[in-house]
Amino acid sequence: MSRLKNVFTGKKNGSVMSLYITAGYPEKSATVDLVLDLEKAGADIIELGMPFSDPLADGPTIQYASDVAINNGVDLVSIFEMVKEIRKSSKIPLVLMGYINPILHYGLEKFCKDAGECGADGLIIPDVPLEESEEIQSLANQNGLDVIYLVAPNSKDDRMRRVDSLSTGFVYCVSVTGVTGARAGNEVANSVAKFKDRVKANVTKNPIMIGFGIKSASDAKEIAGDVDGFIVGSALIEVIRQSFPSTDWKEKTIDFVKSLKYS
Repeated sequence: MSRLKNVFTGKKNGSVMSLYITAGYPEKSATVDLVLDLEKAGADIIELGMPFSDPLADGPTIQYASDVAINNGVDLVSIFEMVKEIRKSSKIPLVLMGYINPILHYGLEKFCKDAGECGADGLIIPDVPLEESEEIQSLANQNGLDVIYLVAPNSKDDRMRRVDSLSTGFVYCVSVTGVTGARAGNEVANSVAKFKDRVKANVTKNPIMIGFGIKSASDAKEIAGDVDGFIVGSALIEVIRQSFPSTDWKEKTIDFVKSLKYS
């Protein structure tokens, strides 16, 4: 059983927490220790963002973090080294999330081989549609990597079933149409109820994780309480952005994560 699949074994609905951070943000040297601290604070899965200059699925917060990380000298080689360091002391599932252009530049076959060898568990590549995913799916499978696809409110039922058939690890349920980012008020909760019913009817092979727009424990409970778990990215990065470089930025980040998990 893969590390990702093992996370969901015995977990209650809504209880799996996946956290997205951009590799190399806020500092290149901070990522490994930050991942280990997030695990201690309750993270079940870490999505490690591979920064790219044109992150088309991401809003201003993650765009900012990606720009900082790129200026910090982060590339795929350094991300693989981070994963190797994390693996020396942690078995937390690590999912590499990013865009296809840097991967193609690196070399698709080499990327999947190196990702598997360094200890990564899965891939989320939002700009690779199902119709063009056969090669990366095959190479990922050969190297022990789960491939996670996304469904959104405008996904038709037959496409959801296709995503479920191809995904391994879990299916990423995008709660709202649009880019990443914390939403105000009840925007997500108001839009997601009927969509979740469709997802649960069509995604039956994989666990369902909901992301985009979750910014608090109450959001997580309301939005993800009847699926397998939730994903927080922009809100987490925003906490780092507001507190870094003060000496207690990491403590404030960990306090936020604990509030998501245990409030």
